[in-house]
Amino acid sequence: MDKEATKSIRDDGDLVKAFQSGDMIAFDEIVLRYKDRIFSLCYRFTGNFHEAEDCTQDVFLKVYRSLMKFRLESSFYTWLYRITLNTCRSRLKSMKVMNKKKIGYMDNIDNRDEDYQVLENAYEGKNPITELEKIERIRLVQNAIDSLPAWQKEVIILRDIEGLSYEEINRITGYRLGTLKSRLSRARHSLKERLGRII
Repeated sequence: MDKEATKSIRDDGDLVKAFQSGDMIAFDEIVLRYKDRIFSLCYRFTGNFHEAEDCTQDVFLKVYRSLMKFRLESSFYTWLYRITLNTCRSRLKSMKVMNKKKIGYMDNIDNRDEDYQVLENAYEGKNPITELEKIERIRLVQNAIDSLPAWQKEVIILRDIEGLSYEEINRITGYRLGTLKSRLSRARHSLKERLGRII
């Protein structure tokens, strides 16, 4: 196996250690490995394409600044998700203070047009009617998620969308297991009620 092939399959821990030893390319690999997942997570939290882009950039800037101190005592992606969650929390508070929080996703024509283009590109070459129906369902679900209180939104996204375990969510959020399960149950009930009215 050549050197480049070996580098391409390095696990997170190897990449972190390489970066801490001065290998700047290792950080590029980390970004390439996680940028889509982090953008998706930021988009789920903010419900806004531009805010998600900004959040994603902020997350990786924070990771770059803090990675030298990371001791691999927890999994890298759990640490990364914790940074992402805290960044999104701060961003949402800032959006509220500045009165920029999106009032209705479907009412924001500029974002809708741009996001349709992004989603349509993902489905290029497939049946346009079927795929647009899928896009619309995704939009309606995101709209319903956006309407949840922040604490419900967090647990729904981390557990039901990201598929993280209770233990991983505990490490990311700090919620105790009993609290987490209770919040998740209430969040699912709230989301089901909202989706029942629109789907």
